[in-house]
Parts: sequence; C-alpha cells; structure tokens
Amino acid sequence: MTFLYILGALVVVIVLLLIIALFLPNGYFIEKSAIIKKPCAFVMDKVADFHNHIQWNPWQPKENSSTTNITGLSKQPGHKYSWKESKIGTGSLTLRDIDDRHIHFDLEFIKPFKTIARDNWLFEEWGSGETKVTWQNSGLLPYPIGRLMGYMIHKNLKNQFSEGLTNLKKFCELYNGSIPVRHF
Repeated sequence: MTFLYILGALVVVIVLLLIIALFLPNGYFIEKSAIIKKPCAFVMDKVADFHNHIQWNPWQPKENSSTTNITGLSKQPGHKYSWKESKIGTGSLTLRDIDDRHIHFDLEFIKPFKTIARDNWLFEEWGSGETKVTWQNSGLLPYPIGRLMGYMIHKNLKNQFSEGLTNLKKFCELYNGSIPVRHF
C-alpha cells in the first residue's frame, strides 16, 4: 500500500511539473557588451575567424579531450566550428552572415539535447580606436526540460558570456600578430 502512495505522489509531482512547464518561457535572450581597445575591423576579425575564436571562447578550456573541427573559408558564410565533448556535449557554430558591423552565427546543439540558437554580434566604433562589442544569443527552450531549466540556463549563459567577452578583450588587446597559446 505504501508503494501505491509513493507512486501516486510521484505521478502528481510529474504532472505538476509538466503543467508548470507549460507556463514557463519557451525561449531566452542574452545580451552582454564590452569595450575593447582595438579598432572594429580588428575585433571583428578575431570573432569571425574560428582559428582565433577558439583562443577566447568561454567553453574551449572546459574539456581537454574534445574533438574539434574547423571548415570553410575564414570570415565567410559557411565557415564552421564543430565540437564533440563528453561533458558539454556536441554541436556546431556556423557563420551565417557578415557585414561591416555585424556577424551572425547559427548555433546548433546536438547533445545533451537538440536545439538551435542564434548568436549575433554588433561592433561599434567607440572612442579613439576602441570598439564596443555586443554579443547577443537567443534560442528556444524545449518542453518540458528546457523550460524547467530555463532560469539556470539563462544564469549560466550570462556568466559565460561575461567570461567570453573578458577573454576576447584580453586576447585582442594582447594580440601581437600571431595566434598565441591561450594564456589567460
């Protein structure tokens, strides 16, 4: 009889979580900015070329046993960075569009769960030889797990974007003409 009470309580909790998930946001939007003491074209180059991107992105150092691949022409639509890692999952980032002030990427996660996001960058002249970089990301939160975890996902991404922009700023401002070993 106790087993039936426990099973009934478990079913009630699951049904309540599924109902709550119906009313939670089905997507997210994150935006962070930083000022970098380098010209716009220079900073854009470091974001649009995945050979540079892997030096500053906040997820790269998380796992050393990752498998990565960079394909396509640097700074051109179709340029792609793919990864497969046991801890943070599998996915890819593909340059979708680029102009003199914007870079747009398609971000696809295959594992731990399948979802697609948009990564948008805005570069603005800011002072003398400085650039204001704005990094935006938006995506869907799949029902029910993505929606239930939405707050945690949003909070973690905000922290990771801050770390990424800090890394990008250091990378750009310390860059000496060659791709250095990551030292920050």
